[in-house]
Amino acid sequence: MNISYRLVIIVAVFITCLITANIIAVKVVNLGPFTVPAAIFVFPVSYIFGDVLTEVYGYRTARMAIWLAFACNLIFIFFAWVGQLLPGADFWEAQVAYERILGFVPRIVGASICGYLAGEFVNSYVLSKMKILTKGRWLWSRTIGSTIIGQGLDTAIFITLAYIGTGSPVATMILHHWFMKTAIEIVCTPATYAIVNRLKKSEGID
Repeated sequence: MNISYRLVIIVAVFITCLITANIIAVKVVNLGPFTVPAAIFVFPVSYIFGDVLTEVYGYRTARMAIWLAFACNLIFIFFAWVGQLLPGADFWEAQVAYERILGFVPRIVGASICGYLAGEFVNSYVLSKMKILTKGRWLWSRTIGSTIIGQGLDTAIFITLAYIGTGSPVATMILHHWFMKTAIEIVCTPATYAIVNRLKKSEGID
């Protein structure tokens, strides 16, 4: 089986963005009038690369990458939990800090996985169906349209499960997070076009 190194790189970046988002999402930040998780800028990148995977390599390949990322997330959360249980050295004084950040990760990852599986599959499915309907034209309509639906579902599930009961303004965070992720997708559309066109030319596929 001949696997393109470009595909490997895209999948690697896709998975790295998701795991990074799970770690830094424990911090809630204010960006002007918006209250969002600190992962606001990295998580949309995974959607952009998910769009690239679906657009260039097809829904089947994108689906395999989504399941692989799911497995990698489970590996991460398991070993983060193991690391928390291991007894710290006598001179190590950061156990509380570790538990404060990574101890919250299981809930974040659990919420992220639920939102991720729903959002990514819907995003990829909608994009692939829109590609058929538009006969391969108007890439911008597919990336933005699929993101609005996929990110909306992902955000509602993730924010609700991750932050309800913590005192965070859940409804406000859902709206702010959804708006900003969609805005990032729109801003990055020219870059998505460039990556997709370059890959289609290099790989000789569509």
